[in-house]
Amino acid sequence: MVDKIKIALSLLLVAAGVVGFYLLADQATVLRVLAVAAGVIAGGVLFCVATEPGSRFVLLWREALVELKKVVWPTRKEALQMTGMVFAFVVVMAIFLFLTDKTLEWVMYDLVLGWKS
Repeated sequence: MVDKIKIALSLLLVAAGVVGFYLLADQATVLRVLAVAAGVIAGGVLFCVATEPGSRFVLLWREALVELKKVVWPTRKEALQMTGMVFAFVVVMAIFLFLTDKTLEWVMYDLVLGWKS
C-alpha cells in the first residue's frame, strides 16, 4: 500500500511538471522546459529510490548494462560488409519478385484469359 502511495506521488510530481509548463506560458521556453524536466526527474528519482518496483527496475537496468558490456560489437568493416549483403539480398529479392509478378501476369492475362496487353 505504501508503494502505491509513493508511485502515485511520483506520478503527481510528473503531472506537476507538465502543469507548470502550461502555467508558465508567459515565461521563456527554457524555463517551461525546465519545469517539465524537474517534474520528470523528481518523479523518476522518487520512483526509483523509494519504491520496490523502482528498485527492481534499477537492478534490471544495471544488469542490462553489465550484459551490454559483454557484447562483442562488429568492426566498421564487418558492419559495412553485412549491410552490403543485406542490400544485395534485397535487390535480388526485388528482381525475383518482379520477374515472378510479370510471369504470372503474362500467364493469366495472355495465356489463360487471352487479353493481349
